[in-house]
Amino acid sequence: MKSHISILILNWNGANLLKNCLDSVTRINYSNYSVTVIDNNSSDNSIKLIQNNFPQVEIIALNKNYGFAGGYNKCFEQLDEKKTEYILLLNNDTIVDANILISFINAKEKYGPNNIYGCKIFYHNNPNKIWYAGGKIRLSLLKIFHIGIREMDADRFSTPMKTDYITGCCLFTSLNIIRQLGGFDKQFNMYAEDVDLCLRARNEGVFSYYWPDAKLWHHVSASLGGEFSSKKIYKKFSSMIKLLFKHSSLKINIL
Repeated sequence: MKSHISILILNWNGANLLKNCLDSVTRINYSNYSVTVIDNNSSDNSIKLIQNNFPQVEIIALNKNYGFAGGYNKCFEQLDEKKTEYILLLNNDTIVDANILISFINAKEKYGPNNIYGCKIFYHNNPNKIWYAGGKIRLSLLKIFHIGIREMDADRFSTPMKTDYITGCCLFTSLNIIRQLGGFDKQFNMYAEDVDLCLRARNEGVFSYYWPDAKLWHHVSASLGGEFSSKKIYKKFSSMIKLLFKHSSLKINIL
């Protein structure tokens, strides 16, 4: 029997993007998966949209906006480990390839079940332009960046590899790993939760792998006004400083 995969989509006032995301997710070519939307107390019609159009999608309606880390952690607490073997975290502003789960299963069969996996991510408005093809961390320089960002897709982005971190836009791992790591660190406010998770994982012998056969398309930073918005830049810099202080003493090759 195929492993059960729980697809978890965090949402806050994302009704304008959520329907397209769920349309793509419900067309995935895999026989044993479920979909849950964790709603951070949206004030738009997100919940009604799901109920009216996707009755098979489970909803966890939170009583306030817990942010990225807090929202996902609330969901992790409720997952049944007897049912869920693997989880896939997805942004609500993504469109997935129909074979994304089969691709991630192939990845874990190659590198092992207890690692963290990410896919090749393209810009939604430019479907052949790379947004993420692996990640690099240079904390001493206050730099965290995506490999291939804003470059057109090419053969050099089509090789699986170990990478420094997996973006939380699309992150596949086992529920056991999430429980081992204690979920996300809530001190990070929307940015760097994923990087922090991968750094803590590496310190415990759990590695991150880029798997380019898995693909999706992303409306970049839709919730913050775009890729270069001042709000996004501020939040990223603030999280970078927190990462530097938290991880500067870890004995891993990030500096």
